Amino acid sequence: MTNDASPTLSDNLVAAFSLAGKVAVVTGAARGMGAQAAVTFAEAGADVVIADVLEDGLQETAARVRALGRVATVVATDVSQKASVDALAAQAVATHGRIDVWANVAGVLRHATILDTTEDVYALITGVNQAGVYWGTAAAMRAMQEHGGSIVNIASAGGDMPAPMISVYAMTKAAVMMITRSAATEGGQYGIRVNAVAPGFIDTPMVAGYWTTADGAFDPDAKRDALAVRAAGSPIGRTGEPEDITWAMLYLAADASRFMTGQVLRPNGGVVMP
Repeated sequence: MTNDASPTLSDNLVAAFSLAGKVAVVTGAARGMGAQAAVTFAEAGADVVIADVLEDGLQETAARVRALGRVATVVATDVSQKASVDALAAQAVATHGRIDVWANVAGVLRHATILDTTEDVYALITGVNQAGVYWGTAAAMRAMQEHGGSIVNIASAGGDMPAPMISVYAMTKAAVMMITRSAATEGGQYGIRVNAVAPGFIDTPMVAGYWTTADGAFDPDAKRDALAVRAAGSPIGRTGEPEDITWAMLYLAADASRFMTGQVLRPNGGVVMP
């Protein structure tokens, strides 16, 4: 006699990864990993406050979240400005009553040697990637003091190893790892866990410059070659997709990781093994 019932996950396992009844804030949610994080959190049951400076993209992400039956609240936010981040937290609390998960995903990448980096490029990258995570972490901790919560920061494999043309980006991502550890030591007393995810090369709009021509056109051959080069540097021979990162983010956001804080997960295909 055969058992025709489909295999199912146990209730305990489902509960461990569930965000049902929780409110998540995601910065950088207009596209790429931020947009996918908002959708992944919604798939896990959370209502999502989505923030970015790209308001058109936010509406697209909001539609994806709402299609899953979850509430999406759109807040235009410049994470490089403390006042803007504080306003995001205030609106999230005013609308939903609490914040349970905060994901600092907003990030920018510009290529330049140390000799050629301008003050404007330096200010842009440090403002979004470093100050944005710092102010976001502070705002989240302030909102979570009474009930605890989980903060998930996006670092990068670039923060673990040097590479030409991305010195400022790499510096900020190394800083994200230390911000994460510092916040974890301060947040534990409030039941706040702080962890980070350090992706390898992920196919998102942030890296599209590798396969975009000078006039802004998409070059499919350049994309194929760029992905092939980076896949060759991985022991498993592949580059990543946004879901490869957001599933790790979900783990850190949910109770499944309740014994983890101050840690950096590295879904990077094995290109860095610190």
